Amino acid sequence: EVELQAWGRLGAAWGSLRLSCAASGRTFSANAMNWYCQAPGKQRELVATTTSDGSTRFDDSVKGRFTISRDNAKNTVYLEMNSLKPEDTAVYYCNADGWILDSLTGRVTDFTAWGQGTQVTVSS
Repeated sequence: EVELQAWGRLGAAWGSLRLSCAASGRTFSANAMNWYCQAPGKQRELVATTTSDGSTRFDDSVKGRFTISRDNAKNTVYLEMNSLKPEDTAVYYCNADGWILDSLTGRVTDFTAWGQGTQVTVSS
């Protein structure tokens, strides 16, 4: 089983925030690591994604303001959020998918894991 633990801290610049999410478990490899957001009354939406080769994609609403990065050695993904707007208010979830090795059977299976959600509130 792969578990994701997320947390946030204020950034150095006004109106910035950094979310972090660390994956832990036995032998596994996370291919895509993603950040989703869910605003009240809305569906969960993909905000940003990064794959193991370092490629990234962003939702149009955050392009130029958010940056996603990962530290493969630490199995951690980061979301740098700058120039925050009230419409960024949502619960942010980290997500990872990849493969995991069952040490007892030797089988490799796919996994998808979610973090616990971090509330981000931006007031005008």
